[in-house]
Amino acid sequence: MNSPNDTTLADHLNGVARLSDWGVIRAQGEDAAKFLHGQLTQDVVLLGLNEARLAAFCSAKGRMLASFSVFKRANDDIVLICAQDILTATLKRLSMFVLRAKVKLTDASNDWQIDGLLGDAVSANLGPAAAGAKVDLGDATGLLLPPAGTVARALYLAPAGAPPLGAVSTEALWRWGTVRSGVVPITAPVVDAYVPQMLNYESVGGVNFQKGCYPGQEVVARSQFRGTLKRRGYIAHADAALTAGLEVFHDSDPTQPCGSVAYAAPSPTGGCDAVVSLQTAAVVGGQLSAGTAGGPVLTLLPLPYALRDDI
Repeated sequence: MNSPNDTTLADHLNGVARLSDWGVIRAQGEDAAKFLHGQLTQDVVLLGLNEARLAAFCSAKGRMLASFSVFKRANDDIVLICAQDILTATLKRLSMFVLRAKVKLTDASNDWQIDGLLGDAVSANLGPAAAGAKVDLGDATGLLLPPAGTVARALYLAPAGAPPLGAVSTEALWRWGTVRSGVVPITAPVVDAYVPQMLNYESVGGVNFQKGCYPGQEVVARSQFRGTLKRRGYIAHADAALTAGLEVFHDSDPTQPCGSVAYAAPSPTGGCDAVVSLQTAAVVGGQLSAGTAGGPVLTLLPLPYALRDDI
């Protein structure tokens, strides 16, 4: 069965889902913003108190070790939301670089509960805010994420034990909406697999090319400005299950993978949708398949945003 197009996404993406696979890292102290600014692809120093931004934490080779939705509770109190399965390792690695900085990094996952808001649930709970906005609601915080097509998406962070907003939607549909947004998080199977541009992070505001140095900055900048970028993120559909880390093959060379699955979720109309990172030459023509050269056929779907032109 074919995956639905953007005009029918709203039929499936609506409501509130309790998210079990997200965690929270908290950075507190007078050097919190300065420290994170020197570690992430995002400008954390100039991040406004009413903003939420996508950011990546990279290795020295420019490969993403983690990705975050970042916001400030105050200039000395910053929250990083990331996939739960990479949180412990990410916190340990970030802590290695603290040295004399006046910042304390902690796993604050048990202090918060996270809901995913879809469709009408976004405006009903957060009002008419645009993607990239942070909305404070007492002790709770809403973060407006890039939409899935035209369907609004948001994370809602509330203190543990707070009354739920509701559970009209499901976590599976939230993940599918994540795929259809074309903006996917780094999870354990794909740690250290991609330079940010291989998942289009530079096209959705996840990389700030005007900020100072951070681990891997030279590789990320060189990929952008010297014409060396040869892989991009694409949305694809298959009639069989897909999993993160699965290799993708092109029929022109069945012996060598041309990419991999970065994030996948079942489609409510059958089959599975995924964001795949592919060599740009592999999308021009021919057949793509997952797992093996004779595996499930992949059909590429439109991205809901424009790719930033190489400069």
